[in-house]
Amino acid sequence: QVQLVESGGGLVQAGGSLRLSCEASGWTFSNYAMGWFRQVPGKERTFVAGMNWSGESVYYADSVTGRFTISRDNTKNTAYLQMDSLKPEDTAVYFCGGGAWSRRPGDYAYWGQGTQVTVSS
Repeated sequence: QVQLVESGGGLVQAGGSLRLSCEASGWTFSNYAMGWFRQVPGKERTFVAGMNWSGESVYYADSVTGRFTISRDNTKNTAYLQMDSLKPEDTAVYFCGGGAWSRRPGDYAYWGQGTQVTVSS
């Protein structure tokens, strides 16, 4: 069975950095596009960043462009989200998704359990 496990979340001050990881198992990781989404209580899951199967084509939400970097290492079955210059409004649970190159959560076949990111002012 396919599993995605996020890690790397935590508490950081505004202006700081975190790197999230998403380790995949149970599938041929290099065959799938990957994306990162985030969600706060009472609101829908929203797009953050996405990349194709190789990581050579990437795209970002306007709110994170220039601050976040998505990447992958297919030899380690792992996707990453480097988050720099963090702002309090970045606070959310971050999820990785697999199986689609899309900005819509419903297009993704697989999801991790999420990791909490909290940015203090």
